[in-house]
Amino acid sequence: MQLGINLGYWGAGMDADNLAVAKEADRLGYAVCWAAEAYGSDAATVLSWVAAQTERIDIGSAIFQIPARQPAMTAMTAATLDSLSGGRFRLGLGVSGPQVSEGWYGVKFDKPLARTREYVEIVRKAMTRERLSYEGEHWTLPLPGGPGKPIKLTVHPQREHIPLYIAAIGPKNLEQTGEIADGALLIFPAAEHLEETALRPLRAGREKAGKTMDGFDVVPTLPIAVGGDDQVDTLADMFRPYTALYVGGMGSRKQNFYNQLARRMGYEKEAAEIQDKYLAGDKDGAAAAIPRQLIDSTTLLGSVDRIADRMQAYAAAGVTTLTLSPAGFTLEDRIAALRAGTEALERAGLA
Repeated sequence: MQLGINLGYWGAGMDADNLAVAKEADRLGYAVCWAAEAYGSDAATVLSWVAAQTERIDIGSAIFQIPARQPAMTAMTAATLDSLSGGRFRLGLGVSGPQVSEGWYGVKFDKPLARTREYVEIVRKAMTRERLSYEGEHWTLPLPGGPGKPIKLTVHPQREHIPLYIAAIGPKNLEQTGEIADGALLIFPAAEHLEETALRPLRAGREKAGKTMDGFDVVPTLPIAVGGDDQVDTLADMFRPYTALYVGGMGSRKQNFYNQLARRMGYEKEAAEIQDKYLAGDKDGAAAAIPRQLIDSTTLLGSVDRIADRMQAYAAAGVTTLTLSPAGFTLEDRIAALRAGTEALERAGLA
């Protein structure tokens, strides 16, 4: 099992620290550094900045927003980043949610699975550098009846095949991801529930494509915070606002994929209470309603030995790249968490 890091969103006041974290991860031998985008910083600019100041670590978009870019533009960006980084780019995609897609990008959140499938097909076709033509429900290239003609990508990617990942939560999206992608980006993953919440539909998708899970990258992201095992409750409290935001307030009442995931993990009653309080404006109450076990099972908390035990559970569940989001109030705290991740991987016998 390999380790990665996720820098999250740029512009949150820790930008210089994020670059230092990326450089330290590169020095420690982490496999990949991911950057995110929603409606603030864009991931492509951040990744080019990180790539220019690192040597070995891969750079990955987790995610590029599908509603933000035409698929041909994404192919251009992926090819450019792969070329500039010397073949270190990983392309992660996601449809976002209805509030961001429709509110920020002005793109109807409609038929996300079909849109994703067409998007991936166009991106992959464009990156083969053949002349691009496509006829689908959501995209037709070139536009019929006009002056457009099939054009091919002029940039030469470093590699013939750039690894493509999809951020997936729901069972149908996971199954399609297994069918059409090279890896899956997961959030709020509990090792104990990974088989039923992620691996089973991913495996079904792979089988549909006539493939096995061999070579498919299962990539959950987990916050990590280091301390004594007697401090786990205190460390868990650090992530209550974060968990409340996603389970309680990310998306609408009817379309909150993270709330649905918590329900599939057995927190039906608790997920409903968290959402009710969050949407009513009681964010503190929503945070307080989160079961400690929900936080503990979806983060890495405590001593290096405790974190190593958790890493073994994720490896046994089928995780191939464990992405860490190092938490802390200072850069020193985050660097310490990063180093603890490497030490834990070694103690777990997974390095």
